[in-house]
Amino acid sequence: MKFQLLTYLTELLYPRLCVVCGDRLIDHEKWICLNCLHHIPRTNFHLQSGNPVSRLFYGRVNIEYATAFFYFSKGSKYQTLLHDLKYRGMKELGEEIGKHFAIDLLKSPEFNSIDIVCPVPLHPSKEKKRGYNQSWWIASGIAKQMNKELSGNNLFRNTATETQTRKSRFARWQNVEGIFELSDPGAFSGKHILLIDDVVTTGATLEACATAILSVTNAKISIATLATA
Repeated sequence: MKFQLLTYLTELLYPRLCVVCGDRLIDHEKWICLNCLHHIPRTNFHLQSGNPVSRLFYGRVNIEYATAFFYFSKGSKYQTLLHDLKYRGMKELGEEIGKHFAIDLLKSPEFNSIDIVCPVPLHPSKEKKRGYNQSWWIASGIAKQMNKELSGNNLFRNTATETQTRKSRFARWQNVEGIFELSDPGAFSGKHILLIDDVVTTGATLEACATAILSVTNAKISIATLATA
């Protein structure tokens, strides 16, 4: 009874609100309400070969499959979701939305064939400043929902770089060329790796990560990002 009263008072003083629309969440909703989740502008690229995310890597790096969960544009209410995840400390939001993303991925035989889920890493100095890596939390949700291994430490960033924001495609590629390495290449040998990031724009960072992973014998790589601009 005391616990129920405490829960009621907490909800009254600090109501749980949807990060997209701001409405109060009901009992079984987490971070995002069912209505906003239902209307999220899904790409369904996981069901389309040769989709726009896949085409970003044509002639650049050998990707098996690539997809993004939803479209976003500046000023849309779903941009708030990404901003909250990346800059407002709502790391658990990444895990929750990652689980919903994985439900879609499980509908695709191609993505069912992956062995290991691997997030794009931050440089330790940047992760320390932010307090977490948002891509790790997205990857965690995907790995849990798909019942796959999560590799959070093998791929690492050896150099702190400037932000990619406002850089041209070529400048983005130069900014990240050769900055990713593997601490244990053998762990990825013969495996199909699913590389996870929050947003894909030009694909330069993902390409640099993929290049490092594909240096391993018989490794294969696919890409899944939460959003595409």
